[in-house]
Amino acid sequence: MASVDPSRSFVRDVKRVIIKIIRSGALLGLFCGLLDVTAYVEVANLSTLVGTAVVSRQDGRLALGRVGALCEQVPNQRKVAMQVKELNSLGYEVILVTSGAVGVGRQRLRYRKLVNSSFADLQKPQMELDGKACAAVGQSGLMALYDMLFNQLDVSSSQLLVTDSDFENPKFREQLTETVESLLDLKVIPIFNENDAISTRKAPYEDSSGIFWDNDSLAGLLALELKADLLILLSDVDGLYSGPPSEPSSKIIHTYIKEKHQQEITFGDKSRVGRGGMTAKVKAAVLASNSGTPVVITSGFENRSILKVLHGEKIGTLFHKNANLWESSKDVSAREMAVAARDCSRHLQNLSSEERKKILLDVADALEANEDLIRSENEADVAAAQVAGYEKPLVARLTIKPGKIASLAKSIRTLANMEDPINQILKKTEVADDLVLEKTSCPLGVLLIVFESRPDALVQIASLAIRSGNGLLLKGGKEAIRSNTILHKVITDAIPRNVGEKLIGLVTTRDEIADLLKLDDVIDLVIPRGSNKLVSQIKASTKIPVLGHADGICHVYIDKSADMDMAKHIVMDAKIDYPAACNAMETLLVHKDLMKSPGLDDILVALKTEGVNIYGGPIAHKALGFPKAVSFHHEYSSMACTVEFVDDVQSAIDHIHRYGSAHTDCIVTTDDKVAETFLRRVDSAAVFHNASTRFSDGARFGLGAEVGISTGRIHARGPVGVEGLLTTRWILRGRGQVVNGDKDVVYTHKSLPLQ
Repeated sequence: MASVDPSRSFVRDVKRVIIKIIRSGALLGLFCGLLDVTAYVEVANLSTLVGTAVVSRQDGRLALGRVGALCEQVPNQRKVAMQVKELNSLGYEVILVTSGAVGVGRQRLRYRKLVNSSFADLQKPQMELDGKACAAVGQSGLMALYDMLFNQLDVSSSQLLVTDSDFENPKFREQLTETVESLLDLKVIPIFNENDAISTRKAPYEDSSGIFWDNDSLAGLLALELKADLLILLSDVDGLYSGPPSEPSSKIIHTYIKEKHQQEITFGDKSRVGRGGMTAKVKAAVLASNSGTPVVITSGFENRSILKVLHGEKIGTLFHKNANLWESSKDVSAREMAVAARDCSRHLQNLSSEERKKILLDVADALEANEDLIRSENEADVAAAQVAGYEKPLVARLTIKPGKIASLAKSIRTLANMEDPINQILKKTEVADDLVLEKTSCPLGVLLIVFESRPDALVQIASLAIRSGNGLLLKGGKEAIRSNTILHKVITDAIPRNVGEKLIGLVTTRDEIADLLKLDDVIDLVIPRGSNKLVSQIKASTKIPVLGHADGICHVYIDKSADMDMAKHIVMDAKIDYPAACNAMETLLVHKDLMKSPGLDDILVALKTEGVNIYGGPIAHKALGFPKAVSFHHEYSSMACTVEFVDDVQSAIDHIHRYGSAHTDCIVTTDDKVAETFLRRVDSAAVFHNASTRFSDGARFGLGAEVGISTGRIHARGPVGVEGLLTTRWILRGRGQVVNGDKDVVYTHKSLPLQ
């Protein structure tokens, strides 16, 4: 779920970019140098630094594929024609800064030494090779590799070797700028590297004194000398973290604010293959950004990472001289919102059952009292959606129809009058004498619900969160922004101050979702309600457990023994009652013996009369002449369905397992044996006999409301009500007992009555 960060609006004015390439691995002699290059790409003066770890494998050898992929982000490349055209059209100038000559040289020299060694020589301890000799040998190999890669992309490159002492000479710096400008005018990519072979530093991999001390600081220096508009430092991680990235508690920092983060960050080890690492990158980034060149540290492994930075997407860590003005940015507010919801949920849990019940009753009253205002805001959303040309099913889901507010209020009151679900004793066990263990119900914590179109979902979800004692963060579709805003205000105004209105947070922008999905230390469950694309994106974007379903491909199977009048009522209701719902029938399966029956004809005519477009599977298309269905996997969510014939109940079951979404499936039959076969074998969240699929709903199941429907198999399945938003905890009551190696404990493990 890519997001554009408003604080990165400066990328619109970027022309010259320096890219510092990261190196990775042992073939550093061949390739490590390649990835520490400040890539000056003739695209927008983009300065990118790629680190050693990006281009090396774990065993230290050169990862040629990664190098090629990075080079493909430079203009005029052959393999990524679209990117080339895009970069050229933007007029970027790109400079690369790399490293790796020492690694390449060491690899070559070790190989030559091995080839020329006797068996006796191989038994002796190997002496460490001279670093400067390695650099001298490796530099030609490094540039040969660059030439090969860029020539394949029809791009010309050039080598510029510099040392720390060079920059002490003003004339050198002036000539350097002139040379680079000339190369860029000729569409040649300058590739910079420190000339380690003749460096005067005695310990080049440890000495951090001087004008620059590694290729990260060299990239920063060149960004200032060559007046780059942007410096990109490519790393082997997504950006700067609050601690070592391998630690679960470490969180990515999207915008570095020196006053805030300087004392908070714990750095891990330096680069496994170079002398830099994240510490060096941060130092270089701080120096460059304070001098006026924005810097982004991001992953060199992520696909199209350079282009994403140039598009202003919120990836990596941004360093900017004005960063202190952005402290109230979305990544901060997202965490604050989640933490506030968690704190308020704990206040809610401390209330009595009657106090929590009263909150729900107050919410129901408030909805009814503000119905006119809610309807007015909803009508504005509907009108805007129609003007925008949204499809009819979406507009139908968006509309709050007459009577809907009353229905919602009724369901909330039903929920309020249910038995309190929190702190219920589910199991009671005597572990040993005077040692009693209780398994009790408790809230999950903080829920993040992302839903599309239906503003009534906000009401149902909020009431379930209150009843279950959970904190809640809500993100509705932009098409329902006014409806969701007024509903959120009405509900939170009814929450008492001793709990806090921040119990339920309303997320208003898509950018915030990307940040919230990273808060696996605060948010306990994500429930997406919407399209397959939405659900898939969220699952791929978070470590937080996700509960929900992607598709609602529901089936009705009419068996040969079915009462056809009953079948007609069920089919019509399943398809027409609310075609946009996820529990509406999408595929009608019919026993082959009913192909020419009057009862089936009656059902099909009735569907057509109501305006349902009927499509046929291969058999139905051939036998009845219906237009051929594109796919059995398709969810119409509208006045349309697919019809197909099957041989028997097992064929129907096989079809459902192959093409269904494990949501809700129904059989219509008078044969109880066939019905039981269907009910036992269909592996869906809800399976019905002689009843419409539209009954698959939390309110209709008596759950009071539903937060969504889950087709997964862990935690909750089917319509998810209050119970699906609870977990358990264990309470042990004793009289000073200790384990002490179990010497003095006699375990009884006896079940006790709950009361």
